Amino acid sequence: MKAQHERHENTQLRNENDKLRAENIRYKEALSNAACPNCGGPAAIGEMSFDEQHLRIENVRLREEIDRISGIAAKYVGKPMLTYPNVPTRSLDLGVGNYGPQTGLSSEVFGAADLLRSVTGPTDADKPMIIELAVAAMEELIRMAQSGEPLWIPSSDINCGELLCEEEYSRIFPRGIGPKPLGLKSEASRETAVVIMNHVNLVEILMDVNQWTNVFASIVSRAVTLEVLSTGVAGNYNGALQVMTAEFQVPSPLVPTRENYYIRYCKQHSDGTWAVVDVSLDNLRPSSISRCRRRPSGCLIQELPNGYSKVTWIEHVEIDDRAVHSIYKPLVNSGLAFGAKRWVATLDRQCERLASLMANNISAGDVGVISSPEGRKSMLKLAERMVMSFCTGVGASTAHTWTTLSGSGADDVRVMTRKSMDDPGRPPGIVLSAATSFWLPVPPKRVFDFLRDENSRSEWDILSNGGLVQEMAHIANGRDPGNSVSLLRVNSANSSQSNMLILQESSTDSTGSYVIYAPVDIVAMNVVLSGGDPDYVALLPSGFAILPDGPTDPTVGINPEVGSGGSLLTVAFQILVDSVPTAKLSLGSVATVNSLIKCTVERIKGAVLCDVA
Repeated sequence: MKAQHERHENTQLRNENDKLRAENIRYKEALSNAACPNCGGPAAIGEMSFDEQHLRIENVRLREEIDRISGIAAKYVGKPMLTYPNVPTRSLDLGVGNYGPQTGLSSEVFGAADLLRSVTGPTDADKPMIIELAVAAMEELIRMAQSGEPLWIPSSDINCGELLCEEEYSRIFPRGIGPKPLGLKSEASRETAVVIMNHVNLVEILMDVNQWTNVFASIVSRAVTLEVLSTGVAGNYNGALQVMTAEFQVPSPLVPTRENYYIRYCKQHSDGTWAVVDVSLDNLRPSSISRCRRRPSGCLIQELPNGYSKVTWIEHVEIDDRAVHSIYKPLVNSGLAFGAKRWVATLDRQCERLASLMANNISAGDVGVISSPEGRKSMLKLAERMVMSFCTGVGASTAHTWTTLSGSGADDVRVMTRKSMDDPGRPPGIVLSAATSFWLPVPPKRVFDFLRDENSRSEWDILSNGGLVQEMAHIANGRDPGNSVSLLRVNSANSSQSNMLILQESSTDSTGSYVIYAPVDIVAMNVVLSGGDPDYVALLPSGFAILPDGPTDPTVGINPEVGSGGSLLTVAFQILVDSVPTAKLSLGSVATVNSLIKCTVERIKGAVLCDVA
C-alpha cells in the first residue's frame, strides 16, 4: 500500500516537474522577446540570467498584462447587445424589403442573417479563453507567414501560389481550434505583395469595420463589430481585440456566402512589423452547426520606404462548399474566389485607387480629363458609392432573398425587390434588382474590354437605343488603362433622354474585373464636377462582374468547357419600377426586367462569341 502511494506521489511530482519545465521554457521565450512597455523597443535585459527570480518577475508582468486586458474586456461584458430589425415575414413571392441603415457598409438589412441576429457577446467566463486563443492565433499566423517548405508547397499552377501541406500543418500546430469538423474541407493560401499605402493606414483599415467593408466591398458583403474587448495601447491599435461577424461573397447569386463569428487581434511585434489575425469562435456557439470556420488568418504588414508596405496575407478556412454551382466550382476550388490572392489583389487595387484620389499633378491638357482636385474628388467619391451599392446587391447575401424566375439552370434570372425611402442617395420608390450568371468561352480581358468601351456600348445596352455614346470626362485611377471613372453621354434619338448622363467605373485586377454604371442627372453631375457634395446624387447602379472560370494555363487554348480560360459573367440590373414606395409590384414590371436582362445577355454573347469565331 505504501509503495503504491509513493509511486502515485512520484508520478504526480514528475507531472508537476514536466509542467514547470514547460512553463520555464515558455517564460524564457517570452523574456527573449520582451519589449519595453514605454517605447515598444527591445527591453534592455543586461547581464541578467534566467534564474528563478527573473522568471518570477516576468511571470508577474505577463499576469498583469492578462489582468489588464481582462479588465478592459470586463467593462464591456454584460453590455446590452446590438439590436437588429425583425425579419419581415416573407413568402416565396417577391416580398418587398427595405433599404436599411448601414453597419459597416453591410447591412442593407431587410432581415439580418441568422448569424448576425443569434450571436451574443462573450461572457465573463469566455474572456480568458478568448485572450488565450487570440495570442495562440497570432503566434500561428506569424509562423505560417514566415515558414517555407515543407509547410508550404509551390503550386504547379501559376495562379494558385502556394499550397499548404495539411500533414505538416497538423504536426506543427497540433492544438489550434480543434480537429476539422466532418463534412468541411480545408482551403489555405498565402500571397505577398507591395502596396502603395503606409502601415499605419493599413492597420486602421483592417481594425475599423466601416473602412474595412468599404475597401473590400467586393468580398465583404456585411460585417459588424459586436464587442471591443481592447482598443489597444498608446493611442494605436497595438493589442486591440474585437469580436466580429462577417459575411464573405463572390459577386454572383450562384455562390453561397460564407459567414464567420470570430475575434480579430492586432499586435505590433518587436521588429516593428504589424500583424492582424482572425480566428473563429465557433466553440462559443456549441448549438450551431458551422458551414465555415476561420483558422488563424490575416496579414503581416512590414513598413517600406516612401509610404509603401509589404503585405503577407494568409487565408485558412474550413468550408462546406457543396452548394456552390458547378460553373463556379473550378474558381472556388482554385482559391481565386475566397483565397489570399483575391484579398491582396483587391487591397492593391484599392490602394492604387486611393493614391489616385490624392494625386494633384494632373495634366490639364488632355481632352475630357478632370483636372480640378475638388471635381475629381467628388466624382471619385460618387463612383465609390456606386461600386459599393452594386457589390452589396449582386451576391447571395442572406440579407436579401433572391427569387428564381424560371427553371434551375445556371443562367436563370434571379430577382428581388426593395423599397427605397428617405435616402437622398437613391431615387424613392420600388426598386427591382435582377441578376444572372453564365459562362463564356472567352478570356476575361476580352469581355472586360468589350463591356467598358463606350464605342461598343450600343451593341449590348438596350436602354441607349442604339444612340452614339461619347465620353465627356475621364479620371484614370490605376496603372492599368482599364481602371478609370468616366462620364458618358448618350446622344439618343429619344429627346426625353437628353438630360441623362451615365457615370461608369471600370476596374480590373488579376482575380476579377467590374464594369459598373448608373444613369445620373446632368444638373446633379454639374454640381459634382464643381466639387459639390456627391451624397445627394440619386444612383441605381447596374453592371457586370467578370471573373476567370478557374486557374488558367497560358499555354493551353480555351476548350469548350468551364475551367479552361473562359469567363464567368454576372449581369446585374437595378431598375426603378414605381416611384411610389408603397405601390404593389406588378408582374408586368418583373416580365419587362426579365426580358431586358435576357436580351442583354444574348447581345453580349452574340458580340463576343462572334469576335472569337
